[in-house]
Amino acid sequence: MRDCKTGRRVRTGVRTRLQHGSIEQIESWRREHKWSAQRITDELVSIGFVINRRTVSRHLTRLGLGERRFIDPGGENNRKPGKTIARRPGHMVHLDVKKVGRIPDGGGWRIHGRDSDQAKVARRAKSAGAKRGYVYLHSVVDGFSRLAYTEPLGDEKGATAAAFLARAKVWFAAHGINHIHRVVTDNGACYRSGDFARIVGQGTRHQRTKPYTPRHNGKVERYQRIMAEEVLYACEFTSEDARSAAITVWNIHYKYHRPHSAAAGKPPAARLRESVTNVEPSYT
Repeated sequence: MRDCKTGRRVRTGVRTRLQHGSIEQIESWRREHKWSAQRITDELVSIGFVINRRTVSRHLTRLGLGERRFIDPGGENNRKPGKTIARRPGHMVHLDVKKVGRIPDGGGWRIHGRDSDQAKVARRAKSAGAKRGYVYLHSVVDGFSRLAYTEPLGDEKGATAAAFLARAKVWFAAHGINHIHRVVTDNGACYRSGDFARIVGQGTRHQRTKPYTPRHNGKVERYQRIMAEEVLYACEFTSEDARSAAITVWNIHYKYHRPHSAAAGKPPAARLRESVTNVEPSYT
């Protein structure tokens, strides 16, 4: 764009230019002519749209056209999302940690309110040295059966995550899963530690997801969401011990009684090759 008085080119904001349909023009040139980001940038500049090549590349990526191999000769996008499919129990297990606030004795602000007398008592107790902070819910989910195991622990350090995985292996072995072929985690510090690597072992592949892409570990992320909806925030708890006990009871219900869509409407334990004989009753 040029100033009508001086004739000089005036750089307008990208947001203003986007209102004139430049994104549609970028997509059209990419599909029809297979032009590169630099060529598209040059063409936009020639018709008065001053835009950076990196901005064009960013829009192409958002449109799913960032790489030439994703475009068919006809201009259609041929990229298909891949799926992570576990073939058998123990083929892939997914780990993650959910951090939740610790509930003070007598209940927290969710029950009494932030300015209530109980909340003030809890704050004074923390100042006097009472246990504060968070509880870290370490969870592991078998990708084939959706069988899940959860423990509330005091931190998310490497040694803690390693000890949790060791106990999870013993728990899975009791359900007939004697070997874990692949462990899937995010890039958290606890999963990059040497302690965790030693527990994973040589016979198991440790696969880390792409950074800032939680959907690549979606099975355990979905499990944590279900746990939050059905137990963590479904009731009002008066202490951390009460919530931990509720998590234990709900976890039994989830594994052996609750129908799961991935198991054709049956509980996750129904997909195991070996049946579990000491199933506890569901109290939920």
